[in-house]
Formats: sequence, structure tokens, C-alpha cells
Amino acid sequence: MSLTNTQYDTIMRQYEARQNRRRHIREERLRTACQQYPSLKELMDDISDLSLTRAKMLLNGDEQALSLLKEELSALTQKKQELLSSLGLSGDYFEPPYQCPHCKDTGYIGHEKCHCFKQAAIDLVYTQSNLKSILKEENFDTLSLEYYTTEDADQSGRSSRQRAEDAVAQCKGFLKDFDTTFGNLFLYGDTGVGKTFLSHCVARELLDSGHSVIYFTAFELFQIFERATFGRERQAGASGDYQNLFDCELLIIDDLGTEFSNSFTTSQLFLCLNERILRRKSTIISTNLNIPQLAELYSERTFSRVTSHYTMIKLTGSDIRILKKIRGC
Repeated sequence: MSLTNTQYDTIMRQYEARQNRRRHIREERLRTACQQYPSLKELMDDISDLSLTRAKMLLNGDEQALSLLKEELSALTQKKQELLSSLGLSGDYFEPPYQCPHCKDTGYIGHEKCHCFKQAAIDLVYTQSNLKSILKEENFDTLSLEYYTTEDADQSGRSSRQRAEDAVAQCKGFLKDFDTTFGNLFLYGDTGVGKTFLSHCVARELLDSGHSVIYFTAFELFQIFERATFGRERQAGASGDYQNLFDCELLIIDDLGTEFSNSFTTSQLFLCLNERILRRKSTIISTNLNIPQLAELYSERTFSRVTSHYTMIKLTGSDIRILKKIRGC
């Protein structure tokens, strides 16, 4: 993720604030428990003193004394765990959970940026907070199939309700296998049948599990392509934001086909999808286009990539937004 120094410092201050909050919680818990249970305070003091002695011996290179000290410290630690248990406190009571257990709220795992850092960078660079507010309303918990009927079977003999049920199952399967199996989703159908809602459901689950997700409408996506190719970003060599489209774990392209289409958008879409396939980075596309229209508008090459590497999910039915207005929802 390409960041300016200011942006990087902003994110690192967030991690510092997390660490400070955790430290404050730990100190407050320790102070309160030691005031309430004098025996615990005495034991914690013994552990602290012994740890300090151990550190001094380590500096002096006294390996024999250090070995004995490790045994004493282990015994005291075990005694502390037993005392905490007898007081009804968990063994890790003085170690409140990290917001990100993978990097322990440092932003890094070794020398590599943690996935939570990458998502923080995405949020900062692309201002995805609007998406997050939407995801509070549109997710699997709020998903309802009541707007799909069983009485509108199409030529395949499947009703809109059956198609919706299958689509939900396929999206959940995509999520279940996300970390082990490379896959992509292509959601298509008429306006208002729930394609964007489903992509929001998937985005919510992946964000909650610490994956990096970038969401754009097709119009916004092609604006980035245009700026990276013809704008100041190209002249300055600052192509990091463009590169992030290929690096994020999931890219969601919403409303493909609503943008002004020309040879440039056609070539850039192929480049984007093909590169993400090569990198085995997942993509979700939602569109009102049908399959023949996709081939006609974006070339046979793009059509081939999509049909070969994407799970095609068709949704049918009435415009749910109109149905909600009629019902006063």
C-alpha cells in the first residue's frame, strides 16, 4: 500500500493509541486486583523482583544461576495462575486481548505489514468509511429472502427465490474457502435484484476477519485507471494507489457496464482482471449486463477470463428497492 509519510505516521499513531489503551487497562486491572487481594500483590512483587534479578544475571552471563532462577520464576508463575483461578479470575486477566492478535497491535509481523495495517491503509487512502457504514445495514444478518418469490420460474425452471438461495449459498462457500481456494464471483441480473447487497455481505465478512477489501463502482474504478495513465500520478511516477488494486485480497467492482465504455476501459478492465487472476487475488463483479452483452462490450479476451475463472451467479426477480418503497420499508 502506497502511503505518504504523513499517512504512515497517522496509522502508526493509531497503533500507538491501541497499545496505550491496552497498557492502561492492564495497569488498572493490576492495581485494582492487588488492592483487593494483598496476597496477589505480594506474589506479583516477588515475580517482579525475581524477573529483575534474572535480567541482571543474564547481563552478567551467569548461566548456572540463571537456570535455577528460571525454575523459581516458573514456580511463582504457576502459583500466580492458581491464585488467580481461586479468586475467580482468568489466567490472562492482566493481559487484555489485542485488537489484532496476529501482530499484537504493532502493525507488523516481523518485517512485514500485518493485514490489519494494509486495511487501515486502504481505509485511509480510499476513505472506505462510507462502505463500512453501509455494511452495518447490509450484511448476512440483515439479509432477507422475503422479496423473492417462488412463483416466477424462468426458462430453466428456477424461481427467483431458488436463485437467491443458491446465490447466498455460493457466496458463503466462497467465504468459507477464501483462505485456501482462489475464486471469483460474477453477479449478474436486472436492476435491484440484490447483487450489490450480496457483495456487501461478502465484504463485511472478510473485513471482520481481517482481510483487505477495496470496493469501487465501475465508474470510480475507471477514473483511477485514467488518472494513473494520463494524469499527474503518471507524470510524478506515483502509481502506488493504482497498484493497490492488484494487491488487495478482494476487489469489488460494482455496476460494471454503467461507465462510458471505449477501447481504453476495455483494455484496462482486461488488464486488471487478468493481473488479479495471475496473482490469485479474488474479485467480485456485479453488473446488469447479461453474458452476451459482456462479450460484446468488453471483448472476447475479457469474456474468456470471466467465464473461465469466475463463478457465474444469476439473480432474478422484481426490483427490491421498489418493493420496499411500496411496502413502506
